Amino acid sequence: MPIELPNSFKLIKERFDESELTPKKIVEELDKYIIGQEEAKKAVAVALRNRYRRRKLPPELADEVVPKNILMIGPTGVGKTEISRRLAKLTSSPFLKVEASKFTEVGYVGRDVESMIRDLVQISVGLVKTEKMQEVKTKAERNAEERLLDILLPKPRISSESDEKIEEKKFQETREKLRSQLRAGLMDERQVQIEVKEKFSSPFEIFSNTGVEEIGIQIQEMIPGLRGKTKKRKVKVKEAIEYLIEQEQQRLIDMDQVSRLAVERVENSGIIFLDEIDKVSGRESGRGPEVSREGVQRDLLPIIEGTTVNTRSGLVKTDHILFIGAGAFHVTKPSDLIPELQGRFPIRVELSSLNKKDFIRILTEPENALLKQYKALLATEGVKVKYSQDAIHKIADIAERVNSLNENIGARRLHTVMEKVMEEISFQAPDDVSKKISIDDDYVDKQLKDIMEDQDLSRFIL
Repeated sequence: MPIELPNSFKLIKERFDESELTPKKIVEELDKYIIGQEEAKKAVAVALRNRYRRRKLPPELADEVVPKNILMIGPTGVGKTEISRRLAKLTSSPFLKVEASKFTEVGYVGRDVESMIRDLVQISVGLVKTEKMQEVKTKAERNAEERLLDILLPKPRISSESDEKIEEKKFQETREKLRSQLRAGLMDERQVQIEVKEKFSSPFEIFSNTGVEEIGIQIQEMIPGLRGKTKKRKVKVKEAIEYLIEQEQQRLIDMDQVSRLAVERVENSGIIFLDEIDKVSGRESGRGPEVSREGVQRDLLPIIEGTTVNTRSGLVKTDHILFIGAGAFHVTKPSDLIPELQGRFPIRVELSSLNKKDFIRILTEPENALLKQYKALLATEGVKVKYSQDAIHKIADIAERVNSLNENIGARRLHTVMEKVMEEISFQAPDDVSKKISIDDDYVDKQLKDIMEDQDLSRFIL
């Protein structure tokens, strides 16, 4: 018997045309997943719409309109990354999150700031390739079916011309019977022999997006034997058809076109989320760490200003990539960034800390709300979970209290609290006979009382 999941967990393919995405519509979509932070939502909505507007301008003017990069200021767990990620999903834009502080780490060798552009291009290639493979899927399925029928029923040799028409008719009749059985799933468990390509792992692949990796790719192209050999394997029909469909999809798509479209999408729609930008906001004062931080800022500057980066898919201009910087700025402030970099983030938005009221809304309102997630997970075991309003208020109250007493990690605290509340229920769920569970504030107290009373334990567990 199929499990009925909440509506928010049913797969609904919803793609937006950019012309439909007005700033108000963008905010409406972000509201489905992020609670509060209206100023930040409005800023990113306008930034996204301006990209659409720019493409409507004459080419000579469009080149002059630079993206208005955004600097988000606020503590961890308040929605900075989620806003940016959801923004990218609305238009299938290539999105990359990178921690700016990574570039200051001692021993962080073989990777420069340009690597984030190469990473973004690879993400874009994956997006475009998936779309193209979906476009050719119907044709690939037909081709794969024909190939599988050829394996299941090889064409017989006909000894004389007089028998040719008779044998051909019998062959086609048998083939159509096999086709019907194949489509009905009656042959799924039958074994067939197909040729599969062995995946070759180059030792160069351990270096991600570096010059060394590029050398590895070139070597593989020069020596065909390194690309992976094919071998015959016996598999079930249902596995064979999936493999053959994928093979046909790969054959039908033009990878040169994919690379070209991927680069174009990065240049016009790419979004890079620079997290922990406050960690590189020191100024040069002659001491090691300070010099390192300012050095990273100066390395970032040309990419954010606009430069050309060489990638595996071709040259990429970064002039119109949208950069969203984010940081808590507890010990530093945006004015500690070098002036040139400050000027490249003209839009500043401050995200507020979350309170109990926000936590209650986060638990219940978004389409991916935590309570909905736990209900859906336990529904797979046939267990129905019900939360009382008192329980929801208690969970939100505890999350707010723990955040105030310990490090404020925003909405992420809810995940920790919920996991402790649901731990025993999740453990017992497969063996639960009643299959109905009600969670009230007394149950929440029972699960968390000892932890909340012992502050040392609370710091360690929650």
